[in-house]
This record gives sequence, C-alpha cells and structure tokens, in this order.
Amino acid sequence: MIDRYLLRYFLSVIDQGNFSRAAAACNVSQPTLSVGIAKLERDVGRPLFHRTNKRVELTEAGVRFAVHARRIEAEFALAERAVAGAGATSTVRLGVLTTLPQAWIDRLLADPAMASERFELVEGRERELVERLSRGRIDMALTIIRPDQHRFTAEPLLEEGYALALPATHPLANRAEIEAEELAGETMIVRRQCEVLADTSRHFTARGVRPFFAARTTNDERALALVRAGVGITVMPAGYAAAGVARPRIAGFMIRREIGLLFGHHAVGWRDTGGVVAAIRATVAAFGGSGAR
Repeated sequence: MIDRYLLRYFLSVIDQGNFSRAAAACNVSQPTLSVGIAKLERDVGRPLFHRTNKRVELTEAGVRFAVHARRIEAEFALAERAVAGAGATSTVRLGVLTTLPQAWIDRLLADPAMASERFELVEGRERELVERLSRGRIDMALTIIRPDQHRFTAEPLLEEGYALALPATHPLANRAEIEAEELAGETMIVRRQCEVLADTSRHFTARGVRPFFAARTTNDERALALVRAGVGITVMPAGYAAAGVARPRIAGFMIRREIGLLFGHHAVGWRDTGGVVAAIRATVAAFGGSGAR
C-alpha cells in the first residue's frame, strides 16, 4: 500500500522541477523527501526519476505513474472536502498556447463561468504544453489539435488559416488576397514562436521572396504594434485582429490549424463539467465565427 505523503512528494518534484524546491513546498528537508521518493520507487518496483546534477526527469514508468498519482490525489482532496462539508473546488491548471490572440484570453477571463472555479493559466508553446500534459503538470490545454495526436482526449473547437498582417495604409491593404511575389520588396517581421514559421519561409523562398527582417519577436501583440507602426509585415493566424492592421490572404498558402482542448488522462471527466471548459467553448465560439465547431 502506498502512503499518500509519498504521492505528494512525487507530485511536488514534478511540479517544482527539482528535489530542493519540492522539499520546501512540502515543508520537509531535502533528505526526508529523497528518502520518501526512494521508498516510493521500492514500493512500485521501478525508478520514477532520472537524476542528474542539473535536472530531474521522469522515467517512462514515472510518466505512467504520474497519471494515476494525479487522479488519486484529486480524489483524496475531494473526499476531504466532502467530509468537511466544503465545496468541491479544486485548481484547474489550464495550458494556453502562446500563439492564441490576447483578445481570446481577455474574453475567457471575463466569462462569468470562470468565477465558479479556481484556475491557473500556464502559457507555453505547443510542444511544451503536450509535455506538461503528459507529465500531469497541467490538466488541460487550449492548443493545436494534430490528426496524429492520440495520446490525449481531444475536443476540436475551431479551424483557421494564416494570413498577412499589413498596415491599414499599405497600398495592398484593400486586397482580399495577395501573391507572395508581390511582396518581394517588403520588409518583414519574424514571429519566432509561430508554429508554421518554417512553412512560411519555404513558401516565400520558393517564389523568390527573400525579404529584409526588421524585427524578430516572440510577442504577438508587439508584432501587431510593429505592423501598425509601419515597421514591416508578417504572417499570423487568421484569428488575430487589430485596429490599423489589414489581414489579406496569401495566395496558395493553404496551411491551416485546428484549435481545441486536450485533456490530461486524469481530467477527462472535466470535459462535461466545470466552468472553465464552458468558458473556453464560449470564448472560441465568440471569436471563431463560421470556423467554430
């Protein structure tokens, strides 16, 4: 039988990233926590962590065990609240893709349904969110859904393409669609976190477009501000909109992305319950227009 405190030690190491911070979070000494993790590994008969001088990583067995540990700890917490007569409020750890428009997040946070639950927002790139889900460090993620993503339960919500972002005063701003070749003399802005950056580069290079890059940024609001100021143009998901910025399509650039929710194995039941999931669905529907499912 596995003691609950050992599960808490184990989950704390995952959440804190190393043994010293995990020990502090659990209010125990590091040797005490290390002894507890060693006992847990003996109990389960498998090493749960790869230990190096610089970092601690889960083994394959640790990844599998984390799913069950999260679920067990959540059930423990619910049982304690039920016995104490308290509500069943728990923290929903929501991963949010860095390339989602800020307007979506603003709308989500303003949704009254969010007031019914305690939540924690964790921003990250697509790969980072998948890794956090697999390790049980977040419960669900509003991110890109891939056709070959079978590791998690997925709920697709919206499909959208990519388009140019031009200053509204640009000579081509009133066009619905622009050929890449027409942009040969343009200055561009690189969105370094863009998930289709390599595809975009190939599309323009294949058509002889090798622009000067005036700025490189990982902040999409800053990218929009640079476009609006006339510093350059860029390529962004179609969901982005801002005053002073035109969004014509790129001829022949057919890549699209599907946005939706990925649920951690321990959180699949939340798909049909809870204010956070309801608020996410309402937010995507509000901004998705005809693209929302």
